[in-house]
Amino acid sequence: MRAGIFIVLGLLAAGWTAGADEKLPALKVGSQVYSNVTVTTVTATDIYFTHAGGMGNAKLKSLSPDLRKHFHYDPVKAGAVEQKQTTADSQFRVQAAHQPPPRPPAAEDAAPPAQGGQPSGLAWGTDLPGALNQARSENKMVLLDFTGSDWCGWCIKFDQDVLSTGKFASYAKSKLVLVRLDYPHHKAQDAALKQANENLAQRFGVDGFPTFVLLNPAGKELGRQVGYAEGGPDAFIAELDRFGRK
Repeated sequence: MRAGIFIVLGLLAAGWTAGADEKLPALKVGSQVYSNVTVTTVTATDIYFTHAGGMGNAKLKSLSPDLRKHFHYDPVKAGAVEQKQTTADSQFRVQAAHQPPPRPPAAEDAAPPAQGGQPSGLAWGTDLPGALNQARSENKMVLLDFTGSDWCGWCIKFDQDVLSTGKFASYAKSKLVLVRLDYPHHKAQDAALKQANENLAQRFGVDGFPTFVLLNPAGKELGRQVGYAEGGPDAFIAELDRFGRK
């Protein structure tokens, strides 16, 4: 199956609407102008796209009136979605404050070996509140990896092509605190961890895998990648750097 097929299925689940896969010579978001734009996802609140410089996303309400109309922006519907996300976020914070961190994953859940047969040496946690505390103390960002480790072919391929490489490991050790949110079909998973992951999927509006969400130490989303993206570790690192400059 092609990567594009998986991504389209994920976008349908995530609320894809008319306008996805549409090409635009330019897209203006505030004072920023993107060229050679291809729209990949349009939700009730956001537009996700590729452009000459990589990947990006913007709030529909930040677009011009004509583009808001073109992409069927409904402020009432968008407000309801944002309120739902805010509620889910608040509920998560309350639950996280009163629950012990989930147990660390078993050895078989660890990341696959790096290219060339060498392990990446990266530690992927499962506790977001703890990761945010660590990020604040070490002045790093938090990368969330929403994955189906034992069934999602494109998740496994991205692990092999990017996450398990030495180049990404070197970058992550200096810049990131890593959190893996796994949704397996066959592996046994602790009930508390499974519920915590479900809460996070709801909080961040994740319906397709893989989805990578970059957070600042305060827990604010800086950007996300939905689906498999080509280009290896160099392209992914460049994308994370762009997100981090927002």
